[in-house]
Amino acid sequence: MKPFTNLIPFEEAREIVLENITPIGRMEEISIEDALHRVLAEDVFSPLSIPPFPRAAEDGYAVIAEDTYGASQYSPKKLKITGEINTGEYKEIEIKSGECVKIATGAMLPKNADAVVRVEDTEEDGDSVRIYRPVHPGFDVAPVGEDIKEGELLLSQGEYLTPPKIGALAAVGISRLKVYAKPKIAVLPTGDELIRPGESLKPGKIYDVNTYTIASVIKDNGGEPVIFPYVMDTKEDIENKLIEALKYDMVVFSGGSSVGDRDLLIEVVSKYADILFHGVQIKPGKPTWCAKRDKIIFGMPGFPTSCLSDSYQFLVPALRKLARLPPVEEKIVRAKMVRRITSTLGRMQFFTVRLENGYAYPAYKTSGAITSMANSDGYIVIPANVDLVEKDEIVEVHLWRF
Repeated sequence: MKPFTNLIPFEEAREIVLENITPIGRMEEISIEDALHRVLAEDVFSPLSIPPFPRAAEDGYAVIAEDTYGASQYSPKKLKITGEINTGEYKEIEIKSGECVKIATGAMLPKNADAVVRVEDTEEDGDSVRIYRPVHPGFDVAPVGEDIKEGELLLSQGEYLTPPKIGALAAVGISRLKVYAKPKIAVLPTGDELIRPGESLKPGKIYDVNTYTIASVIKDNGGEPVIFPYVMDTKEDIENKLIEALKYDMVVFSGGSSVGDRDLLIEVVSKYADILFHGVQIKPGKPTWCAKRDKIIFGMPGFPTSCLSDSYQFLVPALRKLARLPPVEEKIVRAKMVRRITSTLGRMQFFTVRLENGYAYPAYKTSGAITSMANSDGYIVIPANVDLVEKDEIVEVHLWRF
């Protein structure tokens, strides 16, 4: 056993990670039904104008605007109704001076009509209608291309597709589009002691937690996890699985990151990649390491709380840059600390808390307790040069993005 001797500050470690991430370049064509939260890989130009025809913006009567001039409550203009057009209908109707057509919102204007009189400004009388308010040309008419013009740049390469943007694509009839592929992330759990949930728990064994929390984080941030069989504590097995894992866009090991005699992972990885750092001035998560060949290789601590905390602090920003997703918008609330807590000088601590009635209650137990995360609402950051947070001190709680 030997201690860590080259811990680096958290900010430096995260900067190193992000500097070594190259956004994914692979593209794929998908259906618009699958486009939500994907990233557009090409500029999209509108193949048509929206609306594609002049249409009524309100229920009323399509008219020649000049026929309504001078209309008032006391001196209405009277026009003959020559037809009716409902939304979605196409009728070859041409109106002449003194005529109008009853029209529904969104319906196509008849030929020669250049305005719409709202129904509330009229009074129908048999096959005629009285107009009590004059309108000018273009009133309550949506002209061709008012919203989108044919050939106009609709969405740009690199845009993150949200429901409104998908709606814009649908509006111009686009059913398939090119997006950047989801990065495939190799997840390699290490340790002879691990077994899958659902299997019978044998003496000396523990259920695998990290594989499933890491895979969930990957899915939640634009990636596709590829879960490997358990990596055994032998150089041969580590090497074989690492070589296979390097075919994917990123590699994430959990466990095997400390300095025990049996932790061979770093020794093997260093044969295939450059170690960017090994050990960070944080709690939990001190043993975290990162390496690079032509892609990033992460080493997450084996303790569940440390692993999940590191996933949020390192893996999430790395994944989102790799997948070309926008950074997470962090939500922070202020609360009073319900009691005094102590920290370790020289290491930044991510201290989990739960919120209740404006107070922050400690949720952190140990690095090995997954409930430290599961029973918390977020965490406070205790700087490396602070060893004490007093009762009733105002703290900033970084809420989990659940």
